[in-house]
Amino acid sequence: MLRFATVLALIASPALSQQASVAGTDGQNALGTVPCAANAGDPLQSCHAELRRRDDGSVTLAVQLPGGDVRSIYFTDGIPDSSSSPSPINHEIRGDIMVIFIEPGEVYELPKAALNTQ
Repeated sequence: MLRFATVLALIASPALSQQASVAGTDGQNALGTVPCAANAGDPLQSCHAELRRRDDGSVTLAVQLPGGDVRSIYFTDGIPDSSSSPSPINHEIRGDIMVIFIEPGEVYELPKAALNTQ
């Protein structure tokens, strides 16, 4: 539980929003880390991430995967509905954590509270 509280604190911290950006992101929003795995069967790792909020209420989560690629996940009304991958995306809620799956094996964990408006 402490791991997720730390992730939430990092993503939601305005102080971090002015630090260096994840490659391929604009660096203007909250930075932190999220647990992620790039391939089926890989253990979750701490991946650099940037949470970008738009004026229309949509949110983009940009995550730097192990290996350096950046995956963008797009949210509408707090639900991940597409990504920068052409593969299908789905999610499930496990308590206070949203687990996002992008086929064939990408996994991301994000505290639901990180998607709340601030």
